Amino acid sequence: MESFFSRSTSIVSKLSFWALWIVFLISSSSFTSTEAYDALDPEGNITMKWDVMSWTPDGYVAVVTMFNFQKYRHIQSPGWTLGWKWAKKEVIWSMVGAQTTEQGDCSKYKGNIPHCCKKDPTVVDLLPGTPYNQQIANCCKGGVMNSWVQDPATAASSFQISVGAAGTTNKTVRVPRNFTLLGPGPGYTCGPAKIVRPTKFVTTDTRRTTQAMMTWNITCTYSQFLAQRTPTCCVSLSSFYNETIVGCPTCACGCQNNKTESGACLDPDTPHLASVVSPPTKKGTVLPPLVQCTRHMCPIRVHWHVKQNYKEYWRVKITITNFNYRLNYTQWNLVAQHPNLDNITQIFSFNYKSLTPYAGLNDTAMLWGVKFYNDFLSEAGPLGNVQSEILFRKDQSTFTFEKGWAFPRRIYFNGDNCVMPPPDSYPFLPNGGFRLQFSFFAAVLLPVLIFFFFSA
Repeated sequence: MESFFSRSTSIVSKLSFWALWIVFLISSSSFTSTEAYDALDPEGNITMKWDVMSWTPDGYVAVVTMFNFQKYRHIQSPGWTLGWKWAKKEVIWSMVGAQTTEQGDCSKYKGNIPHCCKKDPTVVDLLPGTPYNQQIANCCKGGVMNSWVQDPATAASSFQISVGAAGTTNKTVRVPRNFTLLGPGPGYTCGPAKIVRPTKFVTTDTRRTTQAMMTWNITCTYSQFLAQRTPTCCVSLSSFYNETIVGCPTCACGCQNNKTESGACLDPDTPHLASVVSPPTKKGTVLPPLVQCTRHMCPIRVHWHVKQNYKEYWRVKITITNFNYRLNYTQWNLVAQHPNLDNITQIFSFNYKSLTPYAGLNDTAMLWGVKFYNDFLSEAGPLGNVQSEILFRKDQSTFTFEKGWAFPRRIYFNGDNCVMPPPDSYPFLPNGGFRLQFSFFAAVLLPVLIFFFFSA
């Protein structure tokens, strides 16, 4: 009897061990899937739709369209790069609206030479100004795709591809594998292609509907952790009711030395600065950031200044400064999270869109520059900043300047989460509570401190 119980206990122990091991494996695998999760854009992704439009003697003609369903993350110059691996021995006979970077070995073809014979082709968008006979709709923008909220009309990119040696029916065609997307650097992870219901198309007169022969989708999600090891932006804070200016945390974006080698920083007084900033390089190459030497070492700093207090309103000034000598940020955007963003009265010189990542929660806003005015954030230097002011209406039941309430909970720049100062360093109210009256000394000193802070 005793041996029976001992055997039972041993069996239960083994089962418990394997149960715990299975739970551990499941939880470990879940970590990788949540790396790309964005709390402010939980459903954001880039979806590729591959529509087989017609059959050819040895394959098919397809239209491939990428939709950027990310609310505030866009793909900037030099644009996207798409890759995959063919399931069989397919070749690309021709392309419209895009091209492969290499042709590969097509020596076995004697007459008509394919556009690409590589097992794993790499595709890039064509540049603006491409002849019309080589274009299709949504092509030829140099691979640039805007975010869905900022400009949905330019949030898609398409090309046409003629594939050979691929099969000529739904049952003989095999979907490609191992899709990769660079935008323009790393960060995107693509899932497997999934065959879905064929896409339907409505004619311009809306009186006839056609459909693709076959359609499959590929979904790619972004992870800031995979994109770069260090953050790309930081946040500094100040207020009219405290003389303290809270700078970005030290080495917020990594500590570097003061040399001209790759990954180093530059002093703005460096002689022959232009030759150091722009070394000879292959066109379209993504250069690492070359930042101005600062305490935080970030390419971008966002400064949030609580500027004024009125009876029913309060005002904030936002300044975005570019410390990167190698990059002009075009079509930039900023996302801020603050409980009073549901009550914006007026915003100056920026566009504004309220984001509601979750039903009933309206504490997030997206800001971006006005086209042809300040949507271009110049490289590091005297012109490397943009700024705006926001006027909020107070909700007397929640409004306060105490405990850092007036400062943002989270800031994103171009889709990347910025490093915030530690909460215990935020400017605090003077002892005795908030008063509108300030000493003459404080009123004079604060603007002087802010001037020297931004000129540093």
